[in-house]
Amino acid sequence: MKKLKKKQANLARRHTRVRGKVSGTADRPRLCVTRSNSNLYAQVIDDVKGVTLCGVSTLGPEFKATGKSGATVEGAAELGTIISKKAQEQGITTIVFDRGGNLYHGRIKALGDAAREAGLIF
Repeated sequence: MKKLKKKQANLARRHTRVRGKVSGTADRPRLCVTRSNSNLYAQVIDDVKGVTLCGVSTLGPEFKATGKSGATVEGAAELGTIISKKAQEQGITTIVFDRGGNLYHGRIKALGDAAREAGLIF
C-alpha cells in the first residue's frame, strides 16, 4: 500500500508543477486530460471564470457508440477527435494542453495528436 500512496503523491506533485505553468483563459482554454488504467477523461476549462466549457470521457455515449476501449491508444485517439469537435462547436480553436502530470506518451500523446489533426491548435 505504501508504494501506491507514493505513486499517487508523485503524480499529484507532477500535476501541481504542470498547473503552475499552464493556465486557461477565455481566449485559450485548457484541455485537461485525466487518465486511469481503463478510462480517459478530457475537459476544456476556462480557469479565469472557473468553468468547464465542454467535457467528454470514455464512459460517455459519444465514445461508447464507437465501440472502442478507453484503455487503448486507438480509443484515446477517438476521444481526442470527439473533444476537438465538441470544442469547435463552441467556437474554441486554440487551447493549452494539460497532460495532468502524466508523460506525453502513449494514450495521452494519441489524444493530443488526434485533437491536433481534428483542428485544435496547441
